[in-house]
Amino acid sequence: MLLCIDVGNTNIVLGLYRGETLVNHWRIATGRQRMADEYAALLLVLLEQAGHSPRDIQAGALASVVPPLTGVFVDLCRRYLEIDPLVVDAGVRTGVRIRYDNPREVGADRVVNAAATLHKYGGPACVVDFGTGTTFDAISAEGDYVGGAIAPGIGIAAWALTERAAKLPRVDIARPPQAIGRNTVHSIQSGLLFGYVGLVKELVQRFRQELGPNMRVIATGGLAELLAQETDVFDAVDPWLTIEGLRLIYALNHPA
Repeated sequence: MLLCIDVGNTNIVLGLYRGETLVNHWRIATGRQRMADEYAALLLVLLEQAGHSPRDIQAGALASVVPPLTGVFVDLCRRYLEIDPLVVDAGVRTGVRIRYDNPREVGADRVVNAAATLHKYGGPACVVDFGTGTTFDAISAEGDYVGGAIAPGIGIAAWALTERAAKLPRVDIARPPQAIGRNTVHSIQSGLLFGYVGLVKELVQRFRQELGPNMRVIATGGLAELLAQETDVFDAVDPWLTIEGLRLIYALNHPA
């Protein structure tokens, strides 16, 4: 089986594939100070609970936007799984032409999302990834990654609001009963959720003006399903898009 690892600033997503089938997936919190042994202990428990053992994993693919943790997960794979994972970086074939001013500035997760989107949905397309940042990635009709937009993620916005405003409490990111909040918690939830729906709709409209009316819009990331309930702007909600892209890139670099 193939283990796909997407290391983000807030969450780490793990996906276990048998062939082209995603048989298990997990989402865990990112801890920048954790060592390979700590992550390995957690991974081994997850595998055991799912009825697998480390011997079942024959290969790995890794995308990371947290440089200190890239080596940690490579070390984990080598010592505990006895595999040498494919790390998505500038030297790896992805099937995506990067038309950014400096291609090395594009995060590995954004390249992987583009690869999966091209394979599953084609272009032109816009991928909206709700992670630590809310990223918008544009893929042309020709299949090129042409750029995008980056906004603070909803979690970061919520954290900044409560850190800088002494009287505002921390709240769960959830749908309030109505847009006009009757208390502080609901008012914050309204501003966060419905405000980000407005942000998404505006940027998608502007991307469509540049990419063309046939642009498809794909939502991914931990909060994708919550946001998708509030707007019809998305053509598809694909929470595991990134790890599917990792599977595709691994297959491209290791053809059967």
